[in-house]
Amino acid sequence: MNESASAGLQLGQIWAQGDAIAHAVALLLLLMSLASWSVILIKGWTLLRLRRLSTRSAQFWHCTRLEDGLTVLGPDGPDNPFRHLTERSTEAVAHHARHRDELHGVLDLNDWLSSSMRQTMDESTRRMQTGLSILASVGSTAPFVGLFGTVWGITHALTGIGLSGQASLDQVAGPVGESLVMTAGGLAVAIPAVLAYNALTRGNREIVARLRHFAHDLHAYLITGGKLRKRPVPPLDAPRQEAA
Repeated sequence: MNESASAGLQLGQIWAQGDAIAHAVALLLLLMSLASWSVILIKGWTLLRLRRLSTRSAQFWHCTRLEDGLTVLGPDGPDNPFRHLTERSTEAVAHHARHRDELHGVLDLNDWLSSSMRQTMDESTRRMQTGLSILASVGSTAPFVGLFGTVWGITHALTGIGLSGQASLDQVAGPVGESLVMTAGGLAVAIPAVLAYNALTRGNREIVARLRHFAHDLHAYLITGGKLRKRPVPPLDAPRQEAA
């Protein structure tokens, strides 16, 4: 009998020896693992996609027309934060120009555009963070769920010893093995969730930072018609121009 078949037989024996509470703890750990891995796969693919889209933001500024830049940024939709920010920002500028008689018409275009861009960036940030709370919850609670299964298994073993009046290996091995499996199960569920949460959070911060830099240049383009350019600072020994 190979090792995989032997391990499967041992797990089957442990499952058969467990009671309803042990089965409930094992199923809960399985559901938590499935939920965390689903989030890991979905958010991991989304992060890779956002990184590919973020590389196009630098190519945007090499276009000669805004329409060409939108095409370079990629497909339309809220899942593309760079193009979504560009479209919402241009719509905000057009809206401000067409509705100057409304209450927001008293606002300066700079303030109105900054507010609109900030709202759009907040929406994109919330969308990127969706699902990460599941990983945080699983990573923080799965060890305690496994610990509960461990305590319950030890209690089950001690109860069996007390009822039989003797501590034979056959009576102790099953519940103790069940306890160790519960401990290992809780750690096996929690560790990937914690590592994935940290990696996805760090990746999202990088995307948000790139989006913020892109928004700064886009704001300058929509307000002034081009990127901000720093005014050259004259040297200290430069001759002063005297007024006529």
